[in-house]
Amino acid sequence: MPAPGELVFDAPARGKPPVHLADLDASERRSAVAALGLPEFRADQVSRHWFGRLEDDPATWTDLSPADREAIAPLLPHLLTPVQTLTCDDGATVKTLWRLHDGSRVESVLMGYRDRITMCVSSQAGCGMNCPFCATGQAGLTRNLSTAEIVEQVLAGARLVRSGAFPGDRERVSNVVFMGMGEPLANYRALMGAIHRLVEPVPEGLGMSARGITVSTVGLVPRIRELAGEGLPLRLAVSLHAPDDELRDTLVPINTRYPVAEVLDAAWDYAERTGRRVSIEYALIKDVNDQRWRAELLAKRLRGHLVHVNLIPLNPTPGSQWTASRPEDERAFVRALEEAHVPVTVRDTRGREIDGACGQLAAAAP
Repeated sequence: MPAPGELVFDAPARGKPPVHLADLDASERRSAVAALGLPEFRADQVSRHWFGRLEDDPATWTDLSPADREAIAPLLPHLLTPVQTLTCDDGATVKTLWRLHDGSRVESVLMGYRDRITMCVSSQAGCGMNCPFCATGQAGLTRNLSTAEIVEQVLAGARLVRSGAFPGDRERVSNVVFMGMGEPLANYRALMGAIHRLVEPVPEGLGMSARGITVSTVGLVPRIRELAGEGLPLRLAVSLHAPDDELRDTLVPINTRYPVAEVLDAAWDYAERTGRRVSIEYALIKDVNDQRWRAELLAKRLRGHLVHVNLIPLNPTPGSQWTASRPEDERAFVRALEEAHVPVTVRDTRGREIDGACGQLAAAAP
């Protein structure tokens, strides 16, 4: 039972994913391998193949006998099945719709840039935050993803990069952003499990830098404060979308529980405790939140803090009343922030021609 006052964001119960190697830490893997009747050192061998060499076909693991490969199979259940893959930007953006073991659908996006390769992953099937301009929010929440289901999205991208099929000369995924389907902090335990698998050295994990991982949230204040205490230099991205409670109550309904001032106070605490600059995500919506006075109010709330504003031209979803701001209004919004000396950039809009907004593929798939 949750403690009094504890946040509970349980997803509806559906078939629980089978336990996978990636769900387990190093000690748990050794115990699981021993329970299968194998020597514990096999756990490190298997982990080196899975995380270090990105090899997902045990038939190629010649340092294990055929009998041991067969015995280890229960720890390597198939978790993700590609349903649809779309590419654009000359192959540098790859969006994949995945079917999970129970039929749930999630999306991930692999994006290549000049100086990095970024993987955008989902943490939930659907989302319970109910933001009206978001395709995932319109679908509602199906269930939380397991740690392994999250990690396997990253590994799928890493395998594509390693295969040479992804353009460019970089050999690994360098950045992971939890900005796909779902509210990451509402699936906190699996999120942190996935982050540890990503940053722990081989064979425990992929050996990524924690500084290359961004966790996005609509503002679950207790979880932001908990994340600040994890001791990891992750980047926090707060999906604010409005500087005033009156509008944000509509755009981000959880704001009625955690208003703007509380969310930003938790963000500043995060920045102070981690030394990492907070990213303020702000989707510009035509005639809704793109007025100059709102830019000035946003600047007033942010000025003097370790912060950067990431303006996002809204990628409209089919049937939605919401659409992107006019170019002149976007420019005026940027100028207002710059005049107040608040760092700001406009996000590179990747994937418009391939239903780039999170949830669009899942919503359209039969």
